[in-house]
Amino acid sequence: MKRILQIFYTQVLRMNGGDGDYSYSNNSLLQRKVISMTKPIIDDALANLYYTMNFPKTLIMADLGCSSGPNTLLVASELVKSIDKIRLKLAKDESLEIQMYLNDLPHNDFNTIFHSVSKFQKNLTNQMVCNNTSSSPCYVSGVPGSFYTRLFLRESIHFVYSSYSLMWLSQVPEMMNTNKGNIYMSTTSPPSVIKAYQEQFQRDFKMFLKCRAEEMVSEGRMVLTILGRQSDDPCSKECCYVWDLLAASLNELVAEGLIEEEKMDSFNIPQYTPSPKEVSNEVEKEGSFMIDCLEVSAVNWDASTDENLSISEDDVQGYNMGKCMRAVAEPLILSHFGESIIEEVFERYTNNIKVSMSKEKTKLVNVTVSMTRKG
Repeated sequence: MKRILQIFYTQVLRMNGGDGDYSYSNNSLLQRKVISMTKPIIDDALANLYYTMNFPKTLIMADLGCSSGPNTLLVASELVKSIDKIRLKLAKDESLEIQMYLNDLPHNDFNTIFHSVSKFQKNLTNQMVCNNTSSSPCYVSGVPGSFYTRLFLRESIHFVYSSYSLMWLSQVPEMMNTNKGNIYMSTTSPPSVIKAYQEQFQRDFKMFLKCRAEEMVSEGRMVLTILGRQSDDPCSKECCYVWDLLAASLNELVAEGLIEEEKMDSFNIPQYTPSPKEVSNEVEKEGSFMIDCLEVSAVNWDASTDENLSISEDDVQGYNMGKCMRAVAEPLILSHFGESIIEEVFERYTNNIKVSMSKEKTKLVNVTVSMTRKG
């Protein structure tokens, strides 16, 4: 049964592909903001890696959970530019080649990424020409598969990066009790449900670290940004509220007879938002990595706002956060409830988000950890 669940979520757990109105490509400004916020940590990790590796001529890097759209190659571009700045600062003229592996689940929209690779490489070259510097050639490859399994050759990777991916679990936790009326951890969830989520995260994160430890070179670096929480309470509002609002939207449709109650009760989001303490504990227990930096940051929900939208000021923030969450959650909703209720669900969800944002300043919490592979 567990294997069946893992296969199912490997197939349906993806962001909306393409470049349509509800695609992840066009609704990931919030995620882009988080990438920008954590860039100093990435730069520091890459600088330390370059020094430690004694200025290598080849660097192998991987972006795990890369998704699709502009953020994917933005990350690759920033990593390459960071390395080139380090080389320029050290006056290193030796050639350096970079291999960038882009990983996500097999149903990710890799085609959109591949169509943009030549433009990405051309832009890198042009930027270096404008700055009168030489650019490190970057070769891009797609690697489909779950990052809770081995993905790369043993001791082959120098640098691993992941942003807003590791909160997604390998499957929905197997629960002893029904999480009635909820789709995620909530203040009304049975204690056994909370425990199941925590234990699933612990198993998954341990497996992630174990796989990366086998794939990375000694003294390699890894930077992970995970949607998390500051509180020790796994049901705190800072991490659960966005899903509570979706649950409220679905429950409205249950009350109106548009969704079967049994269908609602069998739906749960395969996600866990850890605290810094939980991340630290799991890294220390697994034992293959040393933590160099562990930071917590926050980003407002309205970071997803596109200032070019031609709708009223009162509506824009809730509307954009609604589209952002639809790009993330629609494949899961679609696979479980079917297509007939999709528009109604997300219309109500967007309205609930709008009401919430009009009443209070809502934020998402990020846990960023930078690590070194022990020798």
